[in-house]
Amino acid sequence: MAPIPDHPDPEKGVFPYDANTPTTTTNGSLPPTKETETRTPSLYTASLHTTSDASDPLSPLEHALTPDLSTPAERAAREEAAGGGPLAVAQTRTSIGSSASRPPDFEVVFEPGDPENPQNWALWYRAWVTFCVSYATWIVVLYSTSYTAAIPGVMEEYDVSNSSIATLGLTTYLMGLAVGSVIVAPMSELYGRRPVYILCLVIFVLLIIPCGLATSLTEIIVVRFFGALFGAAMVSNSPGTVVDISHPDYLALCMSLWSIAPLNGPVTGPLIGGFVYQYMGWRWTNWISLILGGVAALLILTVKETYAPSILQRKAARIRKETDDDRWWCRYDNKISTVDLLKLNLSRPFVLAATEPILWFFNIWSVTVLSHRPFPLLHANPRRISTIYGILYLCFVAYPIVFVQYRGWSPSLTGLSFIGIGIGTLLAIFFEPLWRHIINSHPKDPETNRAWPEATASVMIIGAVMVPIGQLVFSWTCLPAETFHWAIPIAFGIPFGMGNTIVFIYASNYLAAAYGIYAASALAGNAVMRSVFGAVLPLAGPSMYAALTPQWAGTLLGLMEVVLIPIPIVFYKYGDRIRAKSRIIRAMREDQAKNEGRMAKQAARVARRAERAGVAEKSVAKEQARSAGNGAAPTSGALPEV
Repeated sequence: MAPIPDHPDPEKGVFPYDANTPTTTTNGSLPPTKETETRTPSLYTASLHTTSDASDPLSPLEHALTPDLSTPAERAAREEAAGGGPLAVAQTRTSIGSSASRPPDFEVVFEPGDPENPQNWALWYRAWVTFCVSYATWIVVLYSTSYTAAIPGVMEEYDVSNSSIATLGLTTYLMGLAVGSVIVAPMSELYGRRPVYILCLVIFVLLIIPCGLATSLTEIIVVRFFGALFGAAMVSNSPGTVVDISHPDYLALCMSLWSIAPLNGPVTGPLIGGFVYQYMGWRWTNWISLILGGVAALLILTVKETYAPSILQRKAARIRKETDDDRWWCRYDNKISTVDLLKLNLSRPFVLAATEPILWFFNIWSVTVLSHRPFPLLHANPRRISTIYGILYLCFVAYPIVFVQYRGWSPSLTGLSFIGIGIGTLLAIFFEPLWRHIINSHPKDPETNRAWPEATASVMIIGAVMVPIGQLVFSWTCLPAETFHWAIPIAFGIPFGMGNTIVFIYASNYLAAAYGIYAASALAGNAVMRSVFGAVLPLAGPSMYAALTPQWAGTLLGLMEVVLIPIPIVFYKYGDRIRAKSRIIRAMREDQAKNEGRMAKQAARVARRAERAGVAEKSVAKEQARSAGNGAAPTSGALPEV
């Protein structure tokens, strides 16, 4: 990151410290200026305002992945209500009772090349961190769908004849992910990512044991809910870790590399689970997950804290202790309380979902298309799209029906039938440069120098068309087995998986770009709805496929997806008008305009002071030069401090 310039830059929100209003210590002396001349903005301020790559279509996701759960307007309201005004926040935790505001010279930030800045860590270690969080997230997602391969064994063990009841193990797991995304995962905003990762992943792994030793189906259904509740911390926060350690210019590449494992968790779950169930029994699907999860917990222990606010808080506390000076502070010292955090996460996402027309359409569309299978990329930090999500999860019920009941495949071979979807997911990630080119070829917003959010909808249209193509062709080539080779329906899982991945990533990106500082809340509500639909729709899968036959049941789902294709088209053509009518977006723009006005005034004041200081410095220099030319001593022993 570049140091703060000597001149103000209102577009970047950077202003040099005004030396004409120095802060004094209790004994009247000036505060030390060590390490203050090159102080830089915080990691997130810099990433959001100064170093983001305008050509990166995924950059808006930074708002969702590293959310400031308390917006500037809300912080100002709390400060005014507390009677302290804007300066109320300017107090360290160690001097809450003091009325003195915090001096700018004592602010703790990341310095250029600071080894504590995660973006300055060695490349090999950042790659290792990406691998660790990607692997741990993969385990959580894999465990969700490996259960589906073992359902026949569970039904036989506990004498359950209704497959919908046995499917409740998948339903409660997805419900646990939904609840965890709004309750457990945001705890990283209070305590940092590393403690939340370690605690939640350990509990997640331990809760696999009761499922492996279960004496009833009820135990499995209940315990899997709580396991997913804690596992949601990995699914929700690990993308944020990737943002923490990645340079903005390479964010899209890093996110793509990270997502390879989690996005294929839904595919590898039935694949691994099928072989394990066939050759080792259904309980071993839990023991394999336990072993893999234990390895993930050990790997997470090697991951250092990456969340900049937590790092800066600890750095400020360390400096206060080392210097015995309570004036050292950082902008994150006043943390949001647990109660406020829960209020924000439990209320705002649902308020937005209920009042914002943009979210109405996106939630309905995504719930339909993604219901076939889970995509964890932004589960709570961006999260998924709902109707699509519900149909996606139905695939984990439909594929075994087609390939086991009708084609007579073994559980292990049935797991291989998901390979087409997995290949489609990888292709969607591989073609990211193409999607980026399509988005960046559109006209750009002159204020941000990025393509308008509606440019993202052009890629969403491609995904929206590919999903029903894969669904409909699969439906009419899966049976009869004597007519169609098994490779044909599996091959059409490729456009289906590719379309789902495109819709998931770029629909989340559209919402993040449209809602800015409210992106996390907009995507959180979408994630909850996706998980609910993904949890409920598979319960109807067995009955629907039995009543309609696989061909007509799949056709019904495919036609639903066709009906929803116009949604991204409408947003592509009229999205700017729709956004202009959003109450939240209008308020956000008005607040931004006010902030820019205040920043411009402050910049003008700083410029005038700097100009006056420059004039004074030049006059002193001339006086010294004149005195030196006359052989006399300078009239002043030192330059005035600026």
